[in-house]
Amino acid sequence: MSELRLDYANCLSDRVGKHGIEPDVLDAAQSNMAELTTKLNQTKGTGWERWRSLPFDPMRCEHVDAVNKLVSKLRNNTEHLIVLGIGGSALGNIALHSALNAHNYNLLDRSERNGPRLYVLDNVDPLLVGQTLDFVRKDDPSFKRTVVNVVSKSGETAETAALFMIFRSMLKAALGDAHKDKIVAVTDPLKGTMREICDNEGYATLPVPDGVGGRFSVLSPVGLFSAAMCGIDINGLLDGAAAMDKRCCNDQLTKNPAAMLAWLLMQLTQQGKINHVLMPYCNSLYLLADWFRQLWAESLGKRVDINGNEIFAGATPIKALGTTDQHSQVQLYREGPNDKVIGFVDVLNFENDVQIPSDLQAENLSYLRGIKLSQLLAAEKTATEFALVESQRPNFTITFPKLNAYHVGEFITLWEIATSYAGLLLNIDAYDQPAVETGKAATFGLMGRAGYEEWKTKVAERLGQTDRVI
Repeated sequence: MSELRLDYANCLSDRVGKHGIEPDVLDAAQSNMAELTTKLNQTKGTGWERWRSLPFDPMRCEHVDAVNKLVSKLRNNTEHLIVLGIGGSALGNIALHSALNAHNYNLLDRSERNGPRLYVLDNVDPLLVGQTLDFVRKDDPSFKRTVVNVVSKSGETAETAALFMIFRSMLKAALGDAHKDKIVAVTDPLKGTMREICDNEGYATLPVPDGVGGRFSVLSPVGLFSAAMCGIDINGLLDGAAAMDKRCCNDQLTKNPAAMLAWLLMQLTQQGKINHVLMPYCNSLYLLADWFRQLWAESLGKRVDINGNEIFAGATPIKALGTTDQHSQVQLYREGPNDKVIGFVDVLNFENDVQIPSDLQAENLSYLRGIKLSQLLAAEKTATEFALVESQRPNFTITFPKLNAYHVGEFITLWEIATSYAGLLLNIDAYDQPAVETGKAATFGLMGRAGYEEWKTKVAERLGQTDRVI
């Protein structure tokens, strides 16, 4: 099968001048990157890098079998699948569904859909939750055709816990003991609040594997269950992931796409390109940019390195959409501060294409008559690439041969392994997220959770009454 391709020529100085990377700097990086590849090959599948084992047996077989068993039991009788999660427990689900199912999926008749309607509630916005509840209740007042998939390793994340309490109560009131058949929890296999609840109530569970952090979990049951419920080829995802993983074990920098991607972006960050834009030229891939943003931001945004030195590492990930953002963002990207690297994502062959008719005879539009939209989209991308190079703005392109589960699996693994390389290059821990914990603790304090009283006081002292209000 053809492979995902990385074209990095526009990051080099012969294309973008002093804002690019000199060829001798690239050549000199080979030795160090080979050492990092050896290190990652040795730690692969261990500790917090256990996510690299997800596409391979025995972990793959265990997860796929467990997912398929539940899907075969639930899918045909389910019209509404509600996923409750946040961050890594939701973004991967959203990205897979957006990439691999129709844009109007939820609007289609069941005979035209690959499975139930999917709603991923990744916020406690009362309008979002209330409107979702109202819609599901109107269509399925007895909730006999509704399944709730709660995704939480601990069960203590406030947002997910609150939503779980709401939907569990709703199901219980409608179905009594039968509500137990309508809840699937993806959680820690051995411990935690959610595990205790599931064991006590008899809810079906799938594991969040040890050593698989949330932002690296999309190819585990965290993402695979909802994908399989909605007809996505989860074996195709894992096949693509496995193929990309093997490519990224190569110690030659120019043959290892993850090593090259990480090295380019970290080198350009050192050269002042501290904003990293991901700009798919395909609406289906746009929400993969949301998934990328969490992966890049939470993994690499660190105050200290592994030796405790204060370094304030990281780059700001930004999402854009071609061609839409040619008309809203590219003005800034070309003429604003030269502090960005733009990553294009394009698709060579679209499954569906639309031809522009030839019956409109306006002379100034004659160049459009009879061509396909895919041709126009490709020309727009190339033109934007050219315009950025003209302004000496470094950019690269990741190309999908076509849009399918295999290549989405490749894309996910490419970025995950690139993140591991970037962490080593920055000398940071790419797997922790200490800054997130402060906000969690403060939320617990403000909501009155026992043991967190001091945080309510801290918040009041820091954000107390102010007269700086207009």
